[in-house]
Amino acid sequence: MPEKPAQQHWTESLFDSVYALYETAHEYRTAHRAAQVAEQMVGMDRRQIHEGRIALQGRANAYGRTRTREPHEKAIYDLGTLYRQAESKLHRCYEEAALLYASGAAWSIATVQDGHTPAVVEFNTDDNGDAVPHRLHIPGLDTYAEGPALDAAYNAVRDCMGAAEYAEDLAGRDYVTDHEAGEMFRAGNAALGLADAAFAYGLLAQRAVNFVLLEPRRAWHSELAAARATAQQSIQPTP
Repeated sequence: MPEKPAQQHWTESLFDSVYALYETAHEYRTAHRAAQVAEQMVGMDRRQIHEGRIALQGRANAYGRTRTREPHEKAIYDLGTLYRQAESKLHRCYEEAALLYASGAAWSIATVQDGHTPAVVEFNTDDNGDAVPHRLHIPGLDTYAEGPALDAAYNAVRDCMGAAEYAEDLAGRDYVTDHEAGEMFRAGNAALGLADAAFAYGLLAQRAVNFVLLEPRRAWHSELAAARATAQQSIQPTP
């Protein structure tokens, strides 16, 4: 019977939990990029549509003649619709996963700073049982070398969120001026950057998780070394 593996120390399982969130966001990011490329490749302005036609028996046009169709053009149109739908859905999935990744790393840092020893990242859930992101701000890293970069990345996420809220507020009004319509369009475009901004913030926050785990890991390694020394002394032969 194979030997049962030793249980992970909480510092290692916590980091694995954060890394799993990274892998999840990265998978959706890659899939979203692929959907964007696929949609671009079937754009009507990028493809040369073959002019060959087919006849559709039993279907008549406005002149009573048998209706014909360019099958290649229809395929490109249908694929464009499918890829746009996939791109939109994958963008939502990517954004949700990126926010969970970034906020999960932020939660880990704050929780360890508060003196707790979580084995995994914990999330509250909504009515559907889905994980709800934590707050994204990470205080208490004044001595961390990458603190300024982390703050800048957080501000980028906050700007995208602010743009999304502004666009949503304008869209919910009964009437908007031409100027406000332009503002709504620009804010909506800025909000589309939230997924990438959250992912970039998550990458920096993940490195900060390693920073706050330095001392707990040192303490753990010291305990292991002391335990090994004690065990070694217990097996020394008696003179």
